[in-house]
Amino acid sequence: MLGDLIRLLRIHMRKYRWVLAALVVFQLVGTIASLFLPSLNGRIIDDGVAKGDTDFIIRMGGIMLLVSLVQITASIVATWLASTASAGMAQSVRKNLFHKVGSFSSQEVARFGAPTLISRTTNDVQQVQLVTNMMLAMTLTAPIMMVGGIAMAIREDAGLSWLVAVSVPLLAVSVGMLSRKMIPGFQTMQTSVDKVNRILREQITGIRVVRAFTREHAEEKRFSQANETYTDSAITVGNLMAMAFPIVMFIFNASTVAVLWFGARRVAGGDMEVGALSAFMSYLMQILMSVMMATFMSMMVPRAAVSATRLMQVLDTEPSVKEPAHPIALPKGPAAVAFENVTFTYPGADDPVLEGINFVARPGQVTAIIGSTGAGKTTLIDLVPRLYDVKEGRVTVGDVDVRDADLDDLWRTIGLVPQRPFLFSGTIESNLRYGKPDATPDELWDALRIAQARPFVEAKPEGLAAPVSQGGSNLSGGQRQRMAIARAVVRRPDIYIFDDAFSALDLQTDANLRAALEPITAQAVVLIVAQRVSTIVEADQIIVLEDGRIVGKGRHDELLETCPTYAEIVASQALTETKAA
Repeated sequence: MLGDLIRLLRIHMRKYRWVLAALVVFQLVGTIASLFLPSLNGRIIDDGVAKGDTDFIIRMGGIMLLVSLVQITASIVATWLASTASAGMAQSVRKNLFHKVGSFSSQEVARFGAPTLISRTTNDVQQVQLVTNMMLAMTLTAPIMMVGGIAMAIREDAGLSWLVAVSVPLLAVSVGMLSRKMIPGFQTMQTSVDKVNRILREQITGIRVVRAFTREHAEEKRFSQANETYTDSAITVGNLMAMAFPIVMFIFNASTVAVLWFGARRVAGGDMEVGALSAFMSYLMQILMSVMMATFMSMMVPRAAVSATRLMQVLDTEPSVKEPAHPIALPKGPAAVAFENVTFTYPGADDPVLEGINFVARPGQVTAIIGSTGAGKTTLIDLVPRLYDVKEGRVTVGDVDVRDADLDDLWRTIGLVPQRPFLFSGTIESNLRYGKPDATPDELWDALRIAQARPFVEAKPEGLAAPVSQGGSNLSGGQRQRMAIARAVVRRPDIYIFDDAFSALDLQTDANLRAALEPITAQAVVLIVAQRVSTIVEADQIIVLEDGRIVGKGRHDELLETCPTYAEIVASQALTETKAA
């Protein structure tokens, strides 16, 4: 875990090397200045106060003031540089995480899960940033102050140096043992944070289901259990951290008493001066302070190391859908989409979801896909934009395997309306421009007209500037679906993919929308996944799936006679063989 932390910092701190160099300089200046202050104070006591030399006191006091100003200035600048470098590092990590997650296919997102990806991007990055800031502010200062303090303390009086040899290891071992016990607690804390986030996300997203089935108490209990696990681990770690401060203060105070006790005897015996005793005590405090900073860092590093390991797990994950090394350009204009002996199995599954899929969707034709729930319809069309990659066979666009095409080039040719239409927070206009950023207002209104969304948008006082909440929560299900269709239509792609995109529409709106789509999709490839037969009854080609295999292929009338599965679907929806719904 510590290796992951070092690797993470080495990668993301490169561009701050000049900041780190300046930080080292200012920390050296500040630490060295602080080491001279106790010695100057001791000289004032021995050579000034004891002899009543006012001029010497004023002169040395001025030097002490100057050294103090240098030390304060250097400390302030060093702290600012440490904060700048650690904040910049955290920004870089978050940026890389966001970019990496954005490159993930559905497979990697499902493997990690949205809650843990969110907590890693927020909580884990914050932990690493906090420890990095402390490391930069203390790591160099602590050893210099400890070594320099020991040297200066021995210089003041070697007879009391044995106190340093006793108190420093005692403090280091005591706090180090506590730190070692904290590591399992930090691991449990980070894992439990993921679980709390996951349950909270599920409850917020599925609030309607929770209320519909009156499962509020059960969900409260489930959240309470996860919350208690996190709380218990946090309390355990907190108790260990709380023990550290009394131990540190006990050793500090015991060391002070020991210095005064044995130092007073040496002063009384004439072996040591009062100023030297005062300086020695100050140096011992500096030494112990540096050890305390180092041990406190050792308490914080384990949690950051756990977080760094979780971050590197994401950053080191290679997307299963990769950009080809030598991309092949897709043909200009509409081109056929072909499935050639395609087989697909989800990671970890024993049986394939799709097996032996063969068909061609040609430009100017509507190819519909229908089947029972779990037949693999959505999985099938997800292979076209490479949300997943096939395991066997290939999917082609214009005879170019989609795995060999440039990803941006491929995605530009596709207008996708997913099964669950998702809208981003913003306005109606900003959501439509996801399909085409440079679309004119006329193009936006025309897309809304085709999607049968223009009437409800025109009814809003703001029009295209009407606000849209996150996920489109301020719109009805049918309005969200029509907005998602308009977003795809405004792009005017060569391939239209409608994944059950008409399920929330009434029959009349469905018919009007399909009629409006015909002119603009006349030369394009249209792939439709549907539950209602009435939506696809006029399709040029209907693919019937059952258990991941094609059991029927043809037009509506043909399939009624040749495909029992399709006939059962039609019968279940109370449709006649003559298309009269």
